[in-house]
Amino acid sequence: MNQFKNGDKAYVIYRNPHTQNVATIQEAIITESPENNEELSLFLMDTHYPLQDDYAIYTTYEEAVKMYNYYFEDNEQSEM
Repeated sequence: MNQFKNGDKAYVIYRNPHTQNVATIQEAIITESPENNEELSLFLMDTHYPLQDDYAIYTTYEEAVKMYNYYFEDNEQSEM
């Protein structure tokens, strides 16, 4: 998480909370936290989220696609 700074673009693999087997890559922005301007947050879909290590956040779209394919595309084919 230390690689991000205020204003950076980030790409997140976002799972639909209502349908867990549906995921997409969403562009987000790293911003100051609205609760504490000394901390950064992830601004995604009009909501601020605290930066946490358990989020699938990538610095480039290509990296996000690669990991998405690894976790979702490859696993779907191996289950068939």
